[in-house]
Amino acid sequence: MKTLVVYESAYGNTEKIALAIGQALGAPEQVHIARVTDVKPEHLAGLALMVVGSPTQKFCPLGTITRFLKTIPGRSLAGVKVAAFDTRMTEADVQKIRILAFFVSIFGYAAKPIAGRLVRKGGELVLPPEGFYVAGTQGPLIEGELERAGQWARRIVAAC
Repeated sequence: MKTLVVYESAYGNTEKIALAIGQALGAPEQVHIARVTDVKPEHLAGLALMVVGSPTQKFCPLGTITRFLKTIPGRSLAGVKVAAFDTRMTEADVQKIRILAFFVSIFGYAAKPIAGRLVRKGGELVLPPEGFYVAGTQGPLIEGELERAGQWARRIVAAC
């Protein structure tokens, strides 16, 4: 199954999650893992599955991910299974800052709008958007998150 994992990473945490997801999705010959700035139009041809991830900053994906998703021609992901993830602060860290908790309750995290854009481009969402946790704003990843990313990827494969 031809698969593309696209990510952007500010501090390296999202890249680590993307690599763990990509490795768990299948053989390297079938799974291409790329930073969003390295994705070329030919990477999108003949896809069976596309997974897209970004850190959450200001309650949104990074601009490079948003711009990439906007450049995908309308409905060109028809027939492609899709999934979305983000990296974010833990709920406990968010709750420590009242105003942050308030805004998160309104605006949420990056994975949901990524999933929405993928679906609007014709993709079929195979699992709900997923968040992976970092300590504070820059990380590192919380212990066990790389393993959890691999488990999530295996659930994607099972859903396809």
